[in-house]
Amino acid sequence: MTQPESDTRSEPAMSAEALPIDVMSVFGYRGIGNLAEKMGIEFLELSAERSVARMPVEGNTQPLGLVHGGAYVVLAESLGSTAANLHAGPTKVAMGIEINASHSGSATSGWVIGTCTAIHLGKSLATHQIEIDDEKGRRLSTVRITNIIKDRRPQQVFEPK
Repeated sequence: MTQPESDTRSEPAMSAEALPIDVMSVFGYRGIGNLAEKMGIEFLELSAERSVARMPVEGNTQPLGLVHGGAYVVLAESLGSTAANLHAGPTKVAMGIEINASHSGSATSGWVIGTCTAIHLGKSLATHQIEIDDEKGRRLSTVRITNIIKDRRPQQVFEPK
């Protein structure tokens, strides 16, 4: 089991100048998915052990002008599932089977930044914790996701980019 470093608090929020990663070029056969693209999610770091992505507040709010709790979960699942699929490799596929979120704050402008850290990277399961902060480093949500890793079926296709 891979444990996060002793300091489980994520690094301070990344600057808005960080360049997004083209996830399609990393995998060679899939991107981040239509929902994540529609929500404006951009990956800034990408590995099975640690990934970072950001999401704009604008366009992802509920009627009170705060980021919708479901938007935090989409950001977290995008991070955790993408990291798990990197761990799984090209002949396997990782799919979320459990996710839970505790929202502890809200943002009304700018970007929210998710930092995904592996808790367990096994042969059949991968578990990640995602901490979502605002640009000032204030914790907004803590999410844990577990993905099951299965053989990729030959006919399984990914949406075209």
